Amino acid sequence: MADLLVGTVNGGASVGFLAPLGRAQALAWWQERAGEVTAGRLVVWAALDGERVLGTVSLAFPGKPNSRHRAELVKLMVHPDARGRGLGRGLLATAEAAAAAAGITLLHLDTETGSPAEQLYRSAGWTPAGAIPDYAADPGGVLRPTTIYYKHVPAAALTR
Repeated sequence: MADLLVGTVNGGASVGFLAPLGRAQALAWWQERAGEVTAGRLVVWAALDGERVLGTVSLAFPGKPNSRHRAELVKLMVHPDARGRGLGRGLLATAEAAAAAAGITLLHLDTETGSPAEQLYRSAGWTPAGAIPDYAADPGGVLRPTTIYYKHVPAAALTR
């Protein structure tokens, strides 16, 4: 997972880190997520090719009683070597289906405005809610806007 994060950031994707990102820093970041996963506030999926992680996506669940119907889609990453094969779309569909199964009816995310990820989200039915200028630095340290997206998730059909 650390190698995926390093490759993604050093490949130019804006996922919260500056380049060059070292493996030790990436590994420490993933290890810090373990408590959130254990507590059930974060679910992480990984797409594997053998033992190599090619992509990942996560859902972060808020802890407030008035927001248990929603979750944030975070860190959808596909290694630069694996892009263009539908892996991002598959990871997104996995997270959306899991959200529906968990009773989540609203998903939200933010992504760098003008990034390739925007095409994926729009084509998957996500709605842009607006942009915030100078929201975060890209891997090169330049401040970029972010666009907020949301998607209503149909409730999963209950089976007995």
